[in-house]
Amino acid sequence: MKSSHLRKRVAVVVASLAALVAVVAPAAQAATPAPGYEQFTGCPTVAENPATLACVRSVIKSGHFEMGNKDVPITNPMVLTGGSDFHMVFANSQGGLKPAKQLVPGGVIGITGLDWLVNFLSLEGLKLYAVTELVGAPTVGQTALSLPIRVHLINPVLGNNCYVGSPSNPIKLNLTTETTSPPPPNTPISGTPQEFSFDESSGILTFKNGTFVDNSFAAPGASGCVLTLFGFIPISINGLVNSTAGLPAPAGTNETIQKIDFEFVPVERVYP
Repeated sequence: MKSSHLRKRVAVVVASLAALVAVVAPAAQAATPAPGYEQFTGCPTVAENPATLACVRSVIKSGHFEMGNKDVPITNPMVLTGGSDFHMVFANSQGGLKPAKQLVPGGVIGITGLDWLVNFLSLEGLKLYAVTELVGAPTVGQTALSLPIRVHLINPVLGNNCYVGSPSNPIKLNLTTETTSPPPPNTPISGTPQEFSFDESSGILTFKNGTFVDNSFAAPGASGCVLTLFGFIPISINGLVNSTAGLPAPAGTNETIQKIDFEFVPVERVYP
């Protein structure tokens, strides 16, 4: 029973890291993990953060993130490293969620509706990318976790600060491997638990192929999006982006599914 309880808590904590977020605590100089544990770079030592009990590494391998009428596949794996006290998650200056650009179908024209941009931009210039960023600390429980995030929309036409979600109005994900209970029109969907293995020689717990889902969250409108072409004064196009992308999108109309692998190890193994 005790081992089962520990495994469940570990899975929840590491899943919170895997779900696109990390809480980063500043450190003057990040320590170097012992040989064989280099993948945990970014986990604070006990000296850096006395709360560190374990080090974790997570890779979101695939899935999708749908909000409004835009559905973005997760094709660029997202790697995240940090530490945990079995309640909060945190990292030193070398850890956290590494920026990972996901290509948005339809490009910048698909998010603005400005089809005349094709006459002025190259094929590469028409591409639009989305990067998920944490805007608050995750809250974890036995079967669910709460993750406040924002999505950075990246294309030179949109300026440098085009976001969906903000620190004051985040996208609040509640990911689970169990079955959701969304408001309509969405219907319940289910995740799958991770496959567990343990390497006695290294002390590393490995969890693979877990599917984490949420289709109950709301997506706020875009902000900070400005048209920046030809050197003209930037013009706000938040309304244009929102109307084209179907934002804001109420709870029950959005969905994310993420396929996740991760590793977990006691901090004293990484920093003996």
